[in-house]
Amino acid sequence: MSLKVRLGVGAAILGGGTLLTTLIFSLGLNAVAERLDTALASETRMVRYATLSQQVSTFLVVATEMVQSGQPRAIRQDRIAPVTNQLAGTFSALRADTQAAVEAARDLGIDAQSRYGTQSLGLARMEALLNNTVGGLSGDTSDRDELRAYIDGFASGFDPLLSQAVNTEIMFRNSILAGIEGLRQRLMLIALGIACLTLLLVAGFYFGLVRPQFARLDSLRDAATRIGQEDFDIHLKVTRQDEIGRLATETNRMASALSERQARVQAEWDRLNDTIAQRTEALRAANASLEETDENRRRFFADVSHELRTPLTVILMEAQIGRQASPEAAEAFATIEARASRLNRRIDDLLRIARSDSGQLELDPHPIELAALLDGVTEEVAAEVASAGMTLETPVVPQATVLCDHNWMRQVLVSLIRNAIRHARAGGLIRLAARQDGEDVVISVSDNGPGIPDELRDKLFDRFAQGNGPGKSQGFGVGLALARWVMTEQGGSMSLVSPASGSAAPGTKVEMRLPARNDTLAP
Repeated sequence: MSLKVRLGVGAAILGGGTLLTTLIFSLGLNAVAERLDTALASETRMVRYATLSQQVSTFLVVATEMVQSGQPRAIRQDRIAPVTNQLAGTFSALRADTQAAVEAARDLGIDAQSRYGTQSLGLARMEALLNNTVGGLSGDTSDRDELRAYIDGFASGFDPLLSQAVNTEIMFRNSILAGIEGLRQRLMLIALGIACLTLLLVAGFYFGLVRPQFARLDSLRDAATRIGQEDFDIHLKVTRQDEIGRLATETNRMASALSERQARVQAEWDRLNDTIAQRTEALRAANASLEETDENRRRFFADVSHELRTPLTVILMEAQIGRQASPEAAEAFATIEARASRLNRRIDDLLRIARSDSGQLELDPHPIELAALLDGVTEEVAAEVASAGMTLETPVVPQATVLCDHNWMRQVLVSLIRNAIRHARAGGLIRLAARQDGEDVVISVSDNGPGIPDELRDKLFDRFAQGNGPGKSQGFGVGLALARWVMTEQGGSMSLVSPASGSAAPGTKVEMRLPARNDTLAP
């Protein structure tokens, strides 16, 4: 028999015992619950009898006081009516409770139903006695002795009936509780018997079936541990061809196969180590060559940018002299001067970036009036904006002082406005604005141009990256990269938003955040 079948049989036996136990206790608990419900119903009726006793006492007090004071018939009727109504309600509730008890006792036999029927008769007698007394007190007679006789007759007749009813309910309740106790004892004996039988079954299941398998599993666990430690010299004993026996056979086969594979892997590993050592040495040499090339590139970049400034300065000077000396060629010399100035600015950008790579560029942040900074920028780009046929809006600037390098910050703002002129000329509007945001000042340059596609927005801060607009060819693509580096070095930040508005032309907005001096912030 396989291990699965043996375990299944043992589990079925234990499961059957559990189900039998559950069934027995479920039936016992149902019986206890039914008896408890009956006991609670009896307690409820006893509470109602107690209420009835209190109401009867109230009725007797009211009736006695009414008779002694010689009240007329109408007043007597009004005085006893509320108490009579309460008594009628209590009698109605008791009749309903007794009827429910009779219905519930159908399964208990005719004797139990007869006992509850006797209670109904007692209630009917008490109610008839009450009705007779109320009728006498509500009659035409005003004779105190006659009325007092009604009261005395009610008191002497009602009390024995009420006591009998209460005693009967107490007897019912005690009988029910005694039955519950007997059922509890029987269930306790059954539970003890089932517990002993269960212990015997579990002990037999464990010692006869489970424990022997543990020993076999321990040997498999030890074998797995040795395999994990790369010890493949394993030969497990196979005594039975059940599931564990087949697993032991497969473990022996696996250990043998792993031993053979280990020898092959070790040989391949040795060859791989030799190859890695050769490739590492080659990579190290390549990295050294790349570092030397990059250093030469940066040095060449800086040197070329620096050397180009001298001939450009000569070109600018000669163009200015030629424009002044030859009025008829002033327009041509002005064009040469403008192109040379633009090229000079691009070379300045390249030189600054090359110096920033080598760590030679340093900023000098100091307090600058915000209004003065923006006025200088507006004055510098006014001619270019007008020449492009655009409008530069400058809303009211808050009174604040920012911490920045004045020259670098001016160049950054001028560069952003020139970018807007190149790429958003069709929008016709550039906006240079500033606002306070807590302890910072936010300066923004926005336009009404075509905006920037999503796929290019994050790349524009990379060096030499450009958009796809009409002004793409007018620059080296170093402006935004240099501008963000300048803002970061000054303790600020720079961000780009596009679309920048809800108009038909999406536009682009570049925001720069700089720290402000706390003592200059407007209240």
